[in-house]
Amino acid sequence: MSRVLVVEDSRTFAAMLSRRITEEMGHEVVLANSKAMAMEILDRDTDFFVALLDLNLPDAPCGEVVDMVLERGIPSIVFTGEMDDKLRDQFWAKRIVDYVLKQNMDNVQYMLSLVERLNRNPTIKVLVVDDSHSTRYVVGELLRAHRYHVLEAEDGPTALAMMKEHPDLRLVIADYNMPKMNGSELVRAIRRDHAKDQLAIIGISGTDRAGLSARFLKSGANDFLHKPFLTEEFYTRVTQNVELLEYIGQIKELAEKDYLTKLYNRRYVFSTGPKLLAAQMRRGLGAVLAMLDIDRFKAVNDTFGHDAGDAVLRQMAALLAARFRTSDIISRFGGEEFCVLATDMTPADAPAVFEDLRKAFEASPVSFGGKSIPYTVSIGLCLRPMATLEEMIKAADQALYAAKNAGRNRVVVAGG
Repeated sequence: MSRVLVVEDSRTFAAMLSRRITEEMGHEVVLANSKAMAMEILDRDTDFFVALLDLNLPDAPCGEVVDMVLERGIPSIVFTGEMDDKLRDQFWAKRIVDYVLKQNMDNVQYMLSLVERLNRNPTIKVLVVDDSHSTRYVVGELLRAHRYHVLEAEDGPTALAMMKEHPDLRLVIADYNMPKMNGSELVRAIRRDHAKDQLAIIGISGTDRAGLSARFLKSGANDFLHKPFLTEEFYTRVTQNVELLEYIGQIKELAEKDYLTKLYNRRYVFSTGPKLLAAQMRRGLGAVLAMLDIDRFKAVNDTFGHDAGDAVLRQMAALLAARFRTSDIISRFGGEEFCVLATDMTPADAPAVFEDLRKAFEASPVSFGGKSIPYTVSIGLCLRPMATLEEMIKAADQALYAAKNAGRNRVVVAGG
């Protein structure tokens, strides 16, 4: 369980924070009501992914606790009853995560969203591209303070090479004035392979040239920052772009995934399957399409109830997901019917692979409500790519019907 350190002398405020972080986020909270108590805790253990620190403690009235916690490498969010410009600049210089005013519940909610953001950030890769080592260092340190996974490149060609090594990059921050390839050219090169809903790009520049921000944006950047920028603005822009990608991802998942099994749905098969099939055919590689249907599924629902039927569907989905690769398309096609488009599987190997899968279903009854629920699956196979995905599905469906008519719980090959 991820752990959060809260240093706050108000018992009421500390208890409220602790309860919400524990109940809403599932993190363990360790409380301290003074700098001395926090020091005692940290001398024993520094395994906290974030600390929430009050700037005004009885034994540390001027925010001394912040330095103590930051020295131990723990990202820190500070909260206080008031904050002027001088104090704000002082604490931003210490590389805190952010500050929050203890004024109302909206600010508390903002603090909690920061905690969850920091919990997710280590999985997010950010590439900083700038020919200035000092700029890369400053920007990199700002990002590392928020626990992002930071990569650096000194020019455009190096950045493009690194992107091939790290296809899971989510954000690129690129300067304009660089040798070999300027920032606008780099953005256009990136956009040839990475859409805006997959990767965000923020352009930066210290040049006062008119229209530079528009040039970046028209080339495909999501945002632009002028150097020197305020730390607070930098974090706001970075967070907004990362969260926008996450929101788009959530919307796409809702549109493409089956809510019960978490497999892809029928819509995704018809939107993505033809592209995958065409790519396989261009490469001269095979593809096998299977249609699978649970035998007598209505009897399972009638005998054990619909919740038990849902449990069978989830277990079948889990077995399918474990058997095939992420490059394959595994979907709940509708009701108790599933579809698998398997790439790079030879026609000679496919019948044995799916026969082994059929046996696995038969040998894996579902435990639900203290009862063991057996089930079997019929499978129809289309072993070779056809002109369209729809033709392959139709052929596999006909083989599935043949399997049902032949007694169920078997694999039948189309045209076999």
